[in-house]
Amino acid sequence: MHITVVGGGFGGVKTALELAKNKKVKITLISDRPDFQYYPALYSTATGGSHLQSWVPLGEIFDVYDNVTIIIDTVTKLDKTKKIIQTAAGKKLNYDTLVLALGSVTTYFGIPGLDHYAYGIKSKDEITRLKQHLLNDFSKPNGADSHFLIVGAGPTGVELASSMGDYIKHLKKKFGTKQSPIKISIIEAAPRVLPRMSEQASALVLRRLKKLGIHVELNKKVEEETADALIVSGKPIKSHTVIWTSGVANAPFFKANDSQFNLAPNGRVIVDKYLRADKHVYVIGDNAANPFGGLAQVAIKDGHFVAKHILKKSHEKYTSGPLPVVVPVGSHWAIFEYKKLHFGGIAGAAIRQAADFIGYKDVLSFKRAFRAWTAQEEREDDAIIAGFSVEKN
Repeated sequence: MHITVVGGGFGGVKTALELAKNKKVKITLISDRPDFQYYPALYSTATGGSHLQSWVPLGEIFDVYDNVTIIIDTVTKLDKTKKIIQTAAGKKLNYDTLVLALGSVTTYFGIPGLDHYAYGIKSKDEITRLKQHLLNDFSKPNGADSHFLIVGAGPTGVELASSMGDYIKHLKKKFGTKQSPIKISIIEAAPRVLPRMSEQASALVLRRLKKLGIHVELNKKVEEETADALIVSGKPIKSHTVIWTSGVANAPFFKANDSQFNLAPNGRVIVDKYLRADKHVYVIGDNAANPFGGLAQVAIKDGHFVAKHILKKSHEKYTSGPLPVVVPVGSHWAIFEYKKLHFGGIAGAAIRQAADFIGYKDVLSFKRAFRAWTAQEEREDDAIIAGFSVEKN
């Protein structure tokens, strides 16, 4: 049996790992990047944390499996009738069973200027670009930007804003910057922070952000970004450091191949009770029309489920439901929520630490998971990220 898995994130890697345990199965894993990316740690790496917590080469993850072939390429076309996928490099690959776990991509909702001027933290390249900007900015004689704007009060925006203050203090000390305090603001279109969590959890986090000195603007619409400012609800806010954490869309592969899928209004794929788009094609994680999608633990659950179904180890139907959510908000504090239970503080931070180790262990060996987990306590100077060196001017 030849199974092709597309996507090197949580869902794709977990699927391939579970399938690889059966030596009779041949797996081809196709990913557009050579590393597995641990998304929950990206905000930390973007604010001076170690790159080891965020990226692990796919080759290291699968080095003990001789039935897994890794291809670094981008899938562009699918022909379900012929059971062939085509890549950007022009390869045509046959499959017996296909698992699509491409994840989501950033969308700017057509807002002018964001794609050119805004920074992001959703990839190695984006983080490197942001840190290069910050290092260059703080090395200037007149100091850095006086106002940092973070667009989006979802988990990523909250995590980033709450850790940015300490990183700014580190950079000011490093470069001897004497300027007045730098303002950090979160801009959010919804009426509250963490809008997918309960109102009670949102209120706790809002109080925590204000305690950290983060300015929060709610019910505000971003309309445009220029070279010097972000236009918010008709008013310009001067800044050269706008970080976009809002807005994701389904991988463009699905829209480009919409004749092969039944797409929901949000562009995600409608699947059956076994996460299949048809008998030989599974769609999991962010790509499936699952109301609880968008979380790493959902993608891991999907990968485990699909592998068992492919190998005929289970005929149970897929079930979805709310999963625990824990969001760090500064050092030694996190908000935890599961169903009607929610609390914030040191206990939440401890749960997040445990959850991160479990998350690493789901896709890495114990030794590598422990190394990535302990790297969360390490800092990197001058933003040296896996071969990308950032130098100050």
